[in-house]
Amino acid sequence: MRCPFCQEPDTRVVDSRPSRDGRAIRRRRECVSCGKRFTTYERVEEFHPLVIKKDGRREPFNRTKIIEGILKACEKRPIGLDQIEEFVTEFEKEIQDKGEREIPSNKIGEKVMAKLKEWDDVAYVRFASVYKQFKDLNAFMDQLKELLNEN
Repeated sequence: MRCPFCQEPDTRVVDSRPSRDGRAIRRRRECVSCGKRFTTYERVEEFHPLVIKKDGRREPFNRTKIIEGILKACEKRPIGLDQIEEFVTEFEKEIQDKGEREIPSNKIGEKVMAKLKEWDDVAYVRFASVYKQFKDLNAFMDQLKELLNEN
């Protein structure tokens, strides 16, 4: 590993430990030449599937996009960022464990909606109103009635 300060290729590992989430190894290194210390992370290269959009386009899976969508739905609701990130991490792991190369966007949307329904009705309705692209107020009311009948 090259030293980021002097570019010397000879460095040594001073300390090694798992990262907080356990998905990487954190290594503290010291340059043999200049003596400065720096940190590196060793991670398993993960495969991310392509997401098939409604119009047929394909784009790389993006966990940040999912988190941002959930955060918008959960604005001013009693759902914490840690809870959201934990859900997205579990979902991402589930996708990787299945080894799917492509995943339809509606599968992601349905999974998010199911979790939001479990967490908070208001966040669920907010997400559903964007995700399902209601054409008019009647379609929105039908969704609300369905939710009320389930409770």
